[in-house]
Formats: sequence, C-alpha cells, structure tokens
Amino acid sequence: MTDHYETLGVARDAGQDEIKKAYRRLARQLHPDVNPSADAAEKFKDVTHAYDVLGDAQSRAEYDRGPMPGMGGAGGFGFGDIFEQFFGGGRSSGPRSRRQQGQDSLLRVDLDLADVVFGVHRELRVQTAVLCETCDGAATAPGTSPERCTQCGGSGHVQRQVRSLLGNVVTNQPCTICQGFGTVIPQPCHTCAGHGRVRAERTIPIDIPAGVDTGLRIQLPGQGEVGEGGGPAGTLYLEINVRHHDVFSRDGDDLLGTLEVSMPDAALGTRARFEGIDGPVDVEVRQGIQSGDVITVGDRGVTRLRGAGRGDLKLGVQVVTPTKTDRRTEELLRELKERTRAPEPQLAQFKQGLFAKMRDRFHL
Repeated sequence: MTDHYETLGVARDAGQDEIKKAYRRLARQLHPDVNPSADAAEKFKDVTHAYDVLGDAQSRAEYDRGPMPGMGGAGGFGFGDIFEQFFGGGRSSGPRSRRQQGQDSLLRVDLDLADVVFGVHRELRVQTAVLCETCDGAATAPGTSPERCTQCGGSGHVQRQVRSLLGNVVTNQPCTICQGFGTVIPQPCHTCAGHGRVRAERTIPIDIPAGVDTGLRIQLPGQGEVGEGGGPAGTLYLEINVRHHDVFSRDGDDLLGTLEVSMPDAALGTRARFEGIDGPVDVEVRQGIQSGDVITVGDRGVTRLRGAGRGDLKLGVQVVTPTKTDRRTEELLRELKERTRAPEPQLAQFKQGLFAKMRDRFHL
C-alpha cells in the first residue's frame, strides 16, 4: 500500500500547513502544463490523491488509524488472507480522488498552401470542458465543503466479513453512498452541478510552424478537456489539413507548377515573370526549350519543418502551339519549316507520355 506521507515527502507528524506547502511544491513540478512526460502525469495523480487524503483532517485521521481490527490486519495468514488476495478484499488504498484526468481532444485545422511556407499564427476557438469559475473545481457551493461519508467513515470502501467452510472471507467494495470518494457533497455548485467543470468556448492562440503537411498532428499538453472535480486537463491534438491550391502543388519541401511558353518564346528563349506563393518570381527560359523540361528556382519552396532553409520551386514547361493563324502567320511558319529543314512527321521509338515525363523529371 502506498504511503501518502512518503509520496508528499513529509513526516507523519507534519502539520496541515506543511502538507499543503509540500503538495503545492510538487504540483508545480509535476503538473502536465509544466511537465508533459507520462511519468510526471502518473506522479501528479499520486501526489494529488495523497493530498486529498492527508489534506483533510478527518480523512487523515482515518488513514492514520489504518484497517479495522479483525478485518484483514497483520494477524496470521489463513484462508481469509488467501481469499483477500484473490478477491481484492480487506485492505483498502483509501478513498479515490474526485479530481480525474481530463480527456484528450482532437481538432482539425485547415490551412492554405501559403500558410505552410513560413508558418502562421491562429486563434483557435474550441468548445470544451473548462474549470468552473464559481467553485474553482471544488464542485461545492461557495462557502461549503464536502462532508465525510457516514456509511464508510471516509474510507471510500465498505468491508464485509462472510463466514464460509474455508474460513472468513473479507470483501471490500466501493461505498454506494459516496461512490468511493469517502466524502459526499450536500450542496453541489449550482453552476457545474457538482462536476467542477463546465462546457464553454475557449480561444487558444497557437503558432503553427512552417513545413507542416496534411495528416500531421501537433500536440498541445494541458489544452484538452479539464477533468472531473477540476482535474488536470488532457492533451489537445491539432490535425493539419492543407487545402488544394489552383496553381501550385507540393512534393515534400518542393513546390510544383506548370509554365506555359509560346512556341516562338520556346524557340528563341525569353524571360518570364509571374506571381509565386510569396512574391514575384523571375525565370529565364532558355532557347530551344522543350515541353517536359523542368526549370528549377532554388529556395522558393516550403520552409523545412525540421532543419534549415527551404525547398525549390520546380516548373514543368509546356510549349503552347497556336490553334488559330492568319495568312501572314502561316507564310512565316512555312518559311520557318523550310529554313530549319523540319522533318516530316514519322513514327519514332515509343516514349513515356508528356505528363509522366514531367512527373519523373520533377523527382530528379
């Protein structure tokens, strides 16, 4: 059985003020908002339970008296002790705490592609369980406090001794009056109805880092639901969803796009200027560029989530052939064909399609 005095690090003759100071010191070290580790969360529960027992004079006195004589004490080892080991009767770990760990929550956050390039600040509004401001989580009406259960004497359990052919069997069951808490609340808080928490809308400021992607979850310890009895809040998980962009797509830390180039510009070469995710982009289109070629603009992609720098902007070139021409344009195109000695259309070795070629080149 756990020694509550040892848990709080105080002597058995410590005063109530000393016990309170020890609890506050440990709570500041182990609270999930300060220390998110699983080990700290478990220790925080033990410390809180120890204080619930020792912080109240009546429950502390009951704890100091120990088990009732003849009810599974330190006497000889007999059939009653054997049944006690198998059926959980006899010794009790004391009343359970009203302060329970709050549940975790999951919230979906929709972002634009531009938001993930450099990160974004958001004010998230969530409906969740928060600490009752009227009773500050105590679950009792202002000016009142829980009272010791007269059924179980504050132990939270009721012991019964049953005589059988194999000896005395001791059963230990949660008290049906106080539900195992050891205390009852005669005057519950009118705001939270004795739960120590209420449903309300909260605003949570969050800086979402650059480089996040769809499916990534951001963990916010202590931002989930407050537990019953004003217990510590759970963890809030933010699941990221990046909306579709009409111009650019994402491949890891790179941004992909398609640059349409007219046939004359493809043949002669030119410079192109267009608006990127984060401002104007200037690129040089080399002379004789072909459909499927890729122009890479360094450091204009997404900021890396882990590490320094940014990815690249990769533009797949698509040469656009005019669909309508006048007589003079046709004459110039025929002259171009003759001067360049362009070959007649003919079958060639099979090659992958244009879009497959562009896709593969993007991944080089």
